[in-house]
Amino acid sequence: MSSPCPNFTDEIFTSEARSFYVWLLQIFSLLAIVAFCIWLSLRPNQPSFAVVDLSVPTLNNIQNGSSSLTYELEIQNSNKDSGVYYDDILMTFFFGQDPVADDVISSFYQGKDKTHHVRQDAKAKNTQIWKGVARAVANATAQLKVSLATQVRYKTWGKKSKHHGMNLEGVVPVGSDGKISGKKKKKKIKLHHASGKRKAFKKHHFKV
Repeated sequence: MSSPCPNFTDEIFTSEARSFYVWLLQIFSLLAIVAFCIWLSLRPNQPSFAVVDLSVPTLNNIQNGSSSLTYELEIQNSNKDSGVYYDDILMTFFFGQDPVADDVISSFYQGKDKTHHVRQDAKAKNTQIWKGVARAVANATAQLKVSLATQVRYKTWGKKSKHHGMNLEGVVPVGSDGKISGKKKKKKIKLHHASGKRKAFKKHHFKV
């Protein structure tokens, strides 16, 4: 009659091996969770853009030869560990489906946790369309869609990331005075991710 000891010994070794592998799996899982948390903490947030001021020429101004739009854009980098390199930023303003003015903000670097304000003029693309804008402004029914297209690179701990494309848009209500109107008059018109790529985005030539 054979002894049960060898089988019992094998079971012990099998149980210990199983426990070791379970322990090893737990260690790897813990390390993976820690690595993921570190990656999340170091992953930069996208900068935010908001239109904080807008001035549209009235019909009288257009007839006197003024056909440019003045805007102020707030660019905020909330990352405390990452600076941001911006390629040229293409701004396009639409009245309905028609592009009425555009402008380019030259490339620049923004430091960590910094806010940058840009105030520039966007030149009109079509005087006839601008007259339609001016009439809508006079009736306090004008809305301009703002489209922004650029690419950014993040600098974290001295290392630059790859390029990340940004395509944003927002709607700015315009009052009869040619300024931002309604409840949002003293608020920022924050630009959000566009649902589809606009033609303005395709025409933009990014730097590499």
